Amino acid sequence: MTIGIIGAGAIGSAFARALARHHIPAMIANSRGPETLAALVEEIGPTLTAVTREQAAQAEIVFLAVNWATLPQALAGLPAWHNRIVIDANNAVEVPSFRAVPLGGQTSSEVVAANLPGARLVKAFNHLSAPLLSEPPESHGGRRVLFYAGDDAEAKQQVAALMAQLGFAGIDLGALAAGGALFQFPGGPLAVHHLVKQE
Repeated sequence: MTIGIIGAGAIGSAFARALARHHIPAMIANSRGPETLAALVEEIGPTLTAVTREQAAQAEIVFLAVNWATLPQALAGLPAWHNRIVIDANNAVEVPSFRAVPLGGQTSSEVVAANLPGARLVKAFNHLSAPLLSEPPESHGGRRVLFYAGDDAEAKQQVAALMAQLGFAGIDLGALAAGGALFQFPGGPLAVHHLVKQE
């Protein structure tokens, strides 16, 4: 299984660190080119490779975490998705104010999905802060919870398996629109809650 990360900000970098802690190879890309990621790759280690957006988008699982305002630009010109899995770790907020972006009644993942025709989208990894995502998930005698939602059962199974491999406790909240609304930020009643599943 190959993993590509589009977005090298706080969440994308935290996900890369979580993967590296378990020696899982990944490719990472940003809008400025792979040469600008040399310091991050050196810090995280040999399991992480800096690539172009196009290369990251060819992975079997693509982790998408970009500034909401740059989402169309981040996805522009990428090759067809051909049923590949995209993990939507985005939140529809303005930066730096963190005010909600009006979405006309849609969830943020529905907006993202409309920009990714042919992809199998799973909403996940967006409700915890970057430090909690990058730290070991063992906490208070259990494991940190990560929610996920999507309309493709097999894609959700793969994302859940990746969460388990990273040590998190994944909880399936159902379909993309209804489930994703529960933990999207801002507005989702489960967003930013740090929950631990007791073993």
